[in-house]
Amino acid sequence: MNKSGLYPLKFTPIYKHYLWGGRNLEKLGKKIAKDEIVAESWELADHDEDVSVVKNGPLSGKSLRELLSRYGEEICPKTANERFPIIIKYLDANQRLSVQVHPDDDYARTHESLSELGKNECWFVMEAPPGAELIFGIKKGVTKRAFQKLIEENRIEEGLNRLPISAGDFIFIRTGTVHALLEGTMVCEILQNSDTTYRLYDWGRLGADGKT
Repeated sequence: MNKSGLYPLKFTPIYKHYLWGGRNLEKLGKKIAKDEIVAESWELADHDEDVSVVKNGPLSGKSLRELLSRYGEEICPKTANERFPIIIKYLDANQRLSVQVHPDDDYARTHESLSELGKNECWFVMEAPPGAELIFGIKKGVTKRAFQKLIEENRIEEGLNRLPISAGDFIFIRTGTVHALLEGTMVCEILQNSDTTYRLYDWGRLGADGKT
């Protein structure tokens, strides 16, 4: 422990139980209850009500937000919204994710809230089956109007660009890029401190209420 009282901190993961998840995070040592599925494990976060809590040492039970208030720039440089600037999480895409896009900072502040950020993100592919792909952008030559027409006619898949991937790949997803993880893939995601997602298409999937 240094003079300030800080030391290597470990945090309790925050699980997200979205319907596309599975149990593959058990391979990383995550404890998942029987008959439970986990889509995301947030390892480090300070976003709205999702705030990481220390699980080791004298600061056990303290939240990341409390640490920022107490230690300031010893934890990280000062940020505009006084939050930790990134989220780190593991994703288990047991089923394919929706086709989605994230806003940049200006759009998020205008249309979501003054404290919300855009969402640049990157994926480190930890596991991918043979022949794995992900959705990354739209096909060359597809205009905004043409893409809108594909959405209206429920033919969006015709305009999506597919990128072959394998374990060990690193993909940067800039704000405004249409994208989706596909089934069988597990990634580590590092992203701006944001959870704003606009969904374009969800493959006809039914929710828990039986509706698309």
